[in-house]
Amino acid sequence: MEPVVNETKTKAPRARAPDARVYGRSKITNGSGSLLPTNDGRSLWARIRRDTIHSLIAMCGGADQVSETKSLAARRVGTLEAELVFMEDSFAAIRDKGGEPNPQVLDLYGRLADRQRRLSDPLGWQRVPKNVGPSLGQLLREDQEKERRRLAQEREQQTIEAAS
Repeated sequence: MEPVVNETKTKAPRARAPDARVYGRSKITNGSGSLLPTNDGRSLWARIRRDTIHSLIAMCGGADQVSETKSLAARRVGTLEAELVFMEDSFAAIRDKGGEPNPQVLDLYGRLADRQRRLSDPLGWQRVPKNVGPSLGQLLREDQEKERRRLAQEREQQTIEAAS
């Protein structure tokens, strides 16, 4: 009897479509599902967080233009935004009842707001336009140039035919 040889075949890595999901990674990092492991994303807090993250990424030029580092910063800013909104709501409820917010909670609010600003700085304060191709003016200029060339070729062709 001859020994059985186990041949291992290696496959070339398959090319993925740009929008294909990445498998073998957590739902948090591959972009599917909720951005939190134990939260289904339907709570008000999660929606505020998610909307803030998406707004920040759009402001930075879109998901295809944002580095992983900026994406992580946007997640942190979104989390702080959700907490700050709930703290603001708590302050409003206390004031509606004629009370005053706890000074320690106000101090925490200020520190969180400052931390949020510091995390936001690397993302930038100016909106980054998404490149969507040539502008309308550029398209019109190109179209006019093509029309000029076509008319010049027609005139040249008529001149050649008239000379023959």
